[in-house]
Amino acid sequence: MASWEQESAMVVFEQVRQFVLLSGGKTTRLSREQKGRFVAICWIAQIYKYFAQPKASYVDDWEKLPDWQRETDAAIFEAVEQTVMAEVIAA
Repeated sequence: MASWEQESAMVVFEQVRQFVLLSGGKTTRLSREQKGRFVAICWIAQIYKYFAQPKASYVDDWEKLPDWQRETDAAIFEAVEQTVMAEVIAA
């Protein structure tokens, strides 16, 4: 994995983490699609950070993403959300 991808993944993790924390854990009430869209938007911002002229497919809107990518983005959000909620409960 390229260093920009690693850095971007860490940033997106932190963005989701903060979103969960700042909402008081109410992100659990979001739909799976809403969660996936959040990750996709955060990732697109990272693409623009590292690429002046990214390929159009790198910054496609949610509706244009393949199903596997939508599912991956939603799964990423839910994994971070579960990790954060477990940490909050343990604290």
